[in-house]
Amino acid sequence: MNDDLKQTLKLLPSLPGCYIYYDKSDEVIYVGKAKILKRRVMSYFNRKHHDSVKVDILVSKIVRMEYIITNTEVEALILENHLIKKYKPKYNILLKDDKKYPYFLITKEDFPRITIVRKKNMNPEKGRYYGPYTDVRAMHATLDFLKKIFPLKQCKSPKFKNRPCLYYDIGRCLAPCQHLVTSEEYQNVVSQAELFLSGRQSELMKQLMEQIQKYSDSEQFEKAARLRDSYLDLQKTLEKQKVVYENTKLNEDIISVMTGDGLIVILILMVREGRLIDKKDFVYECEDEDKIEFFATFFKEYYATLNLDFPDRIVSDSLEEVGEKALYEEWLEILAQKTVKISYGKSAQGKELQALADKNATNTLNNAKIKKMSSIRDDFNEIGSYLTQELKLTNFPYRMECYDISHIQGTNTVASMVVFVNGIPKKSDYRKFKIKTTEGKPDDFLSMKEVLSRRLKRLGEKGWEKPDLIIIDGGKGQLSSVMEIVKELNVSGIDFVSLAKKNEEVFLPNKSRPIIIPRNSSALFLFQRIRDEAHRFAITFHKNLRSKSMTKS
Repeated sequence: MNDDLKQTLKLLPSLPGCYIYYDKSDEVIYVGKAKILKRRVMSYFNRKHHDSVKVDILVSKIVRMEYIITNTEVEALILENHLIKKYKPKYNILLKDDKKYPYFLITKEDFPRITIVRKKNMNPEKGRYYGPYTDVRAMHATLDFLKKIFPLKQCKSPKFKNRPCLYYDIGRCLAPCQHLVTSEEYQNVVSQAELFLSGRQSELMKQLMEQIQKYSDSEQFEKAARLRDSYLDLQKTLEKQKVVYENTKLNEDIISVMTGDGLIVILILMVREGRLIDKKDFVYECEDEDKIEFFATFFKEYYATLNLDFPDRIVSDSLEEVGEKALYEEWLEILAQKTVKISYGKSAQGKELQALADKNATNTLNNAKIKKMSSIRDDFNEIGSYLTQELKLTNFPYRMECYDISHIQGTNTVASMVVFVNGIPKKSDYRKFKIKTTEGKPDDFLSMKEVLSRRLKRLGEKGWEKPDLIIIDGGKGQLSSVMEIVKELNVSGIDFVSLAKKNEEVFLPNKSRPIIIPRNSSALFLFQRIRDEAHRFAITFHKNLRSKSMTKS
């Protein structure tokens, strides 16, 4: 630590604010906020080692720092969000995929239109935005429905000078360009479209019924008939929506967060006026240990860009891990201009809705894994070449086997063997083993030696095809114990590596330093998938054995 940094740390105030870390190139590498700057910043420098390797690396890179004092912690939270967007620091979690999601835009014109825009093209001066929407097909279907129900202008400029275009003839436009609708009537339709996009259906239905009655009373039967058709179409749409809360107009967002195999899914169920009206799911690449920080970043990004569609309450058990409930409620109140409560879903109804969101999120995560595995199958030659080069393999890893041990305090110890061929599971070759040498005496090293000894002795037998690469679940110690068996049995022509879960390090035989495969690479995803499959297979076998022994007892 240099003298300038030491001096800055001495002068840190016990006030709320933001801190900014710079590296030797004078690049901003991290931005954070604090309720008490002195206490938060010193927590980085008062420890030799942190729980996260990423934080250790970050601290080693800090050459200087700046800080900005704010009046409140909420102001610090808002400032932090702004600074992260401005500097895009290397060690802050950034939502790299958030620009792909589209929004509805109701333009700011004398006679507004409804269009679809991407986030990177968002400009508050152009109008009001609604979204984001994660299902593009459903969004275009909604746009088509909106144009049918709310016949707003569809062209930037008139097609003809003296007559309306085809959209007017088919009832998809009110033809303001030919002065066939008053400004007041047109703005009413715009307001109704905004009510629909905000999920305020009961208010919208009430307005439509009042307007139908008004047209009928003034004998404007054609306008009344058009509105009646819109009313009936909306009614059919509402009937399809699941009723979550009976006899209530409660507005809620229920959020589920699921991680696995280097992916994170954040799913939002939108309940408006007691009805489940929409589901939004966001998929990113993220490691398990970054789950909470990633979710906190997403939460701030998502609600900071929301327009008018703020719920009255946000329910998520993951928010309990994020903490700072009062701070986020205060921040949401500033954004929404109303009270927005945060709930951890502890009530019976909250648990039921959280379970529903979790079920949807699990399904989305599984689909994302399948999609990623499909891409691995298509690109396996490239992935295999990468692994061969980086891990100094003697074989191209066409056939990979992975082993895992499972027990409870040494009882019912079992091992699993899973097989992947060309990056795809070959379940017909999976094997499971009952461990005999360590029953009652938990010893994962000895268990792994036993299972590999039994496996390698069967090389060449029918149904026991020779692998190109064997992956051991564990660190350097597990790999060393396995290599003793390899030496004893004089086995050759097979590569061996181990994968340590804590930091996803790959250890090679007779090498003290691990190989670090990039976190967002398909190669690491494949290794994680194989390791997790071995773990799942071992756990399942262990549970079955334990269940049988308990029943027998």
